[in-house]
Amino acid sequence: METSGPRVVAVQGDDIFDLQPLAGTVSELLERPALVADVRAAMTAKRWTASEVIEASLQRDSTRPHLLAPVDLQVIKACGVTFVDSMIERVIEERCGGDVSRAQQTRELVAKALGGSIAAIRPGSPEAAEAKKVLIQEGLWSQYLEVGIGPDPEVFTKAPVLSSVGLGAQVGIPSFSHWNNPEPELVLVATSEGSVVGAMLGNDVNLRDVEGRSALLLGKAKDNNASSALGPFIRLFDGDFSLNTLRDEEILLRVEGEDGYVLEGRNSVARISRPFEELVAATRGRHHQYPDGFALYTGTLFAPTQDRDEPGQGFTHHAGDVVTISSRHLGSLINQVGRTEELPEWSFGLRQLFDYLHRQRQLAGSAPAKA
Repeated sequence: METSGPRVVAVQGDDIFDLQPLAGTVSELLERPALVADVRAAMTAKRWTASEVIEASLQRDSTRPHLLAPVDLQVIKACGVTFVDSMIERVIEERCGGDVSRAQQTRELVAKALGGSIAAIRPGSPEAAEAKKVLIQEGLWSQYLEVGIGPDPEVFTKAPVLSSVGLGAQVGIPSFSHWNNPEPELVLVATSEGSVVGAMLGNDVNLRDVEGRSALLLGKAKDNNASSALGPFIRLFDGDFSLNTLRDEEILLRVEGEDGYVLEGRNSVARISRPFEELVAATRGRHHQYPDGFALYTGTLFAPTQDRDEPGQGFTHHAGDVVTISSRHLGSLINQVGRTEELPEWSFGLRQLFDYLHRQRQLAGSAPAKA
């Protein structure tokens, strides 16, 4: 590779500009008070061609410049159960103990009991508290309903710093999971002060059988090698693109299997049950700070029930599936599914990043001054 390490870049059309002289990390860049103006001022000389870099990324050719996850020092957080439809699917997972063969029967039972009565309930409202009483009486109360319509959203750490993968990389499904699916999500990018300055797409890979056995297995279900995919780029907010733009974003999903199977889905962000501001406030505040900023998965409406292999068995990934997550304002994030244990090990951590940045500073300091 040209630099033997990660570079902070800006993309405009088919041009990629090297921003490393402006900021050594994405985290540092996003803290700049005049962020958008500074980035534009630094876009002076094209260094790479976007089409060539994207091609190398999709071919997983690490010998050429390619895209990584567009965050670095930020903590990767996630909110779960932020849509009623997916909340009900989490209840089903719990009710059938992660056993996919019981899912359809449980789905019919829960749907009959719940109907559509909770779809419009505002989480944390008096109406939600009343619904909780009714559900308890029916023997259907669940920890997922607690975070779905209760006063506090679910917020968890999805992945360690520097462990997410980007466009073209493989996403991992561990061999111990036999019921799993992609989760196409809008991901907000925030500074150390909690200001949301941009957004991107994400795949919050989900192991339904593992989490369904016990919510205490959330870490085992959510945090595995290559289980967090982000990209293709962060789109920064400016005058024409803001947080309000994303409130009605439609995030599309397409899964194409080597067996010819195709699954399509949609995550309509407008149907989210809690506003973005509430999710961000639940993540960062007096109770918790993130000095290097954070990326926040905001949850998904999508929970596939379409059968793939056997009737009544629902959807689960096969190795080789190509997952495409796309939206009008944020582009397309494309990854292929592989077995976690067979994927390249996560090896580039904080020590390696700091060593690389130190070498880059030394090289910059020894470079001859330009006339």
